[in-house]
Amino acid sequence: MGTIDRLAPSGDVAVDYDRRHLALYAALLEAADAGRNWQDAASFLMRLDVTKDHAEACWRSHIERARWIVGDGLAIAIDAFSERRPEIIAE
Repeated sequence: MGTIDRLAPSGDVAVDYDRRHLALYAALLEAADAGRNWQDAASFLMRLDVTKDHAEACWRSHIERARWIVGDGLAIAIDAFSERRPEIIAE
């Protein structure tokens, strides 16, 4: 998964950070859907010290990014993360 930045990317462009953190985004969404509180998700999934001032902002930016990826950003992410291999010809 890699290192977790203090804030997830923002904007309408899927970036490599998003690709590297897709599993985290999925886990955060699953935790939110299951009703887990942010402190549990941030501590367990992101390994954040939830007593730090920046922890909630970090978690919030990542859950918002996850929601964007599976919502409005889905087509953008699929296009950005798909491997295009023109040398392979369908038989």
